[in-house]
Amino acid sequence: MALRIGLVGAGKMGAGIGSNLMKRGHELFVVAHHSRQVVDDLVGQGARELKTSQDIAAEADVVLLCVTGSPAVEAVMFAKDGVVAGLGEGKLVIDCSTGEPGMVDRVGKALAEMNVDFVDAPLARTPVEAASGTLNTMVGGSDAAFERARPVLECFCENIFHMGDIGAGTRTKLINNLITMGQASLIAEALSACVATGVDLRRFYNVISSGGGNSGIFQMVVPAILDEGSFEGMKFSLANAAKDLGYFVTMAQEAGIENRFGTEVHQVLVQAMDQGLQDGLVAGLVDAAAKRNKLTIGKQ
Repeated sequence: MALRIGLVGAGKMGAGIGSNLMKRGHELFVVAHHSRQVVDDLVGQGARELKTSQDIAAEADVVLLCVTGSPAVEAVMFAKDGVVAGLGEGKLVIDCSTGEPGMVDRVGKALAEMNVDFVDAPLARTPVEAASGTLNTMVGGSDAAFERARPVLECFCENIFHMGDIGAGTRTKLINNLITMGQASLIAEALSACVATGVDLRRFYNVISSGGGNSGIFQMVVPAILDEGSFEGMKFSLANAAKDLGYFVTMAQEAGIENRFGTEVHQVLVQAMDQGLQDGLVAGLVDAAAKRNKLTIGKQ
């Protein structure tokens, strides 16, 4: 069934998401975002641009958020001309952002009081998979809200995991990113160790690729460095990674659990940005580690 879907957050991820929604026959409404180019591209494909997030919520059956972090979610939801101001009873809000669990819970509570269904559905993978419709998502929400959201999520996700009630998707995503960013940090340190001790990087790559240490993260990061001298093999920004790990650290502290590795990984990400890589991608951790050790890692 064709739906009227409003997209708030037409950025790098939103570009592919919006395009796939229209390919599936849904009517799409967009609001101006940081990237005018993405909005113009989506309008060129048939989307309709509205002035405010309030207008989006008033027009759409389903509002889909794809913004960066809890401050942005709070702004687009609760501003004077925000989503909440335009919502009506019986609508559905899908938050594909990665935020603080506490903020997700507050949004869910506010929408429940309005009789609006809500799921948090943070995304895994990159804008490449957003364009191909093969993202992963971890969803928090009631069974009924999840079933309403599933057909929308299927337009741009190949793996959809219902993790539990509101907030469960976000908590899962933060723990997922502890593992993925932890791997990226270990890879950066390992490659510096190779260069410093005379281990050939190409042969090291072959060893890891054939054993238990291999991973999707390793394959995204290392071949691009070896073959192209590129630190852009993993299309996820250091800034977003640091934001997510910061949320994880806070979540772990609030849960009262030991958090040695999460804290360390967060510090590694922040340190890399302090080295001038604020606009860099996660594979830049390799370059940052090499420079701290006065080494050179690039095309071999």
